[in-house]
Amino acid sequence: MNRRGFLKIGSMGMMAVALAGCGFSAPAGNISGQAAGSAGSSAGTAGEAAKSGSKTLVVYYSATGRTERVAKVIAKERQADIVKLVPLPDYTEADLDYNDTTSRVSREHDDAALREKIQLEKAVPDNWSSYDTIFIGYPIWWGIAAWPVDAFVKANDFTGKHVVTFATAYSSPLGNSGKLLFEMAGGKGQWQDGICFTGSLSEDKVREWVKSLE
Repeated sequence: MNRRGFLKIGSMGMMAVALAGCGFSAPAGNISGQAAGSAGSSAGTAGEAAKSGSKTLVVYYSATGRTERVAKVIAKERQADIVKLVPLPDYTEADLDYNDTTSRVSREHDDAALREKIQLEKAVPDNWSSYDTIFIGYPIWWGIAAWPVDAFVKANDFTGKHVVTFATAYSSPLGNSGKLLFEMAGGKGQWQDGICFTGSLSEDKVREWVKSLE
């Protein structure tokens, strides 16, 4: 995948600062995403993966604030707890410059071993065993989930949990990102691909998607 594949920033702004200023001001029709589909052999239907009445946790990594905006709407709609994944050290604006072949994300993209070294401020959420449904959100980097999420998935046991993935990108689809995370989780739990919110974000569109899972 070439540098154009890193569409987390895209033409909406080359650096993280540009995207951080984007809000939910666009009309709902300006947002699109991928329809729900199976993330792995143990995946259930969307409704099964987000059962009403279950205790829900929204876990997300957000480099520029876009994924965080979506995660907060989901948490509010589901009355869920929410956890932000924070890499140690966290990414700077310069780290996120995918046009610079020496930047952190570029080096990590080119060398998978560097991704394995990423640590999180807190990889295992408090009271993890008490949650039935887990929403996992992330920006799309080079066609896959932003790799700080990998550390979270590998650190937790998803046995018996229903997992729904969601993402943000300028124009990339969810792709195989959920399937790859499912494999990192050792095939444990029921995983369901959700949606990739692209272009201008709309809070109404996020709410509409969450309600479709009930």
